[in-house]
Amino acid sequence: MANSNSIVLVSALCFLSLAGVAYCGETLNVHGIVYCDNCRIQFVTRISETLKGAKVRLECRENEGGKITLSKEADTDDLGTYSIPVEGDHEEEVCEVILVKSPKEDCSEISNELHVKLSARISLTNHNGITGPHRMANPLGFMKKEVDPKCAEVLKELGLTPDGDIDDSSAE
Repeated sequence: MANSNSIVLVSALCFLSLAGVAYCGETLNVHGIVYCDNCRIQFVTRISETLKGAKVRLECRENEGGKITLSKEADTDDLGTYSIPVEGDHEEEVCEVILVKSPKEDCSEISNELHVKLSARISLTNHNGITGPHRMANPLGFMKKEVDPKCAEVLKELGLTPDGDIDDSSAE
């Protein structure tokens, strides 16, 4: 009798663990962080600052034709993070989070480079092998108008420049 109870218990635990793998809810939550890119290098460093009060927009577009099917805005909290709830499945659409407005005038430039725009794409479907209701977008950064003097040291620490010099040509 104890053996059959053990089998039932193990079977129940296996079933519950499998049930947690497949998320079939209708609401997904897109989460991310917005920062000030002090070094104008388009990735987070130890001297990057998160931005409270930055505005972002989640947009989904049809694959064919590019018609916008979803557009939702959100503001970042005290930690520079945002959360955008999304209803429904957007498997056949291209969805991305884009920067809208910075709370800091001296850190408000948005890069127009394609690789930066592509880095904020996000999959909003339950049919892609991702489990659970949360989707994490890559960090998005507004660029500072002037490169922080500490950036030379930071880039040297990261091994990105042999002597710590930064090419300021992107700031012009």
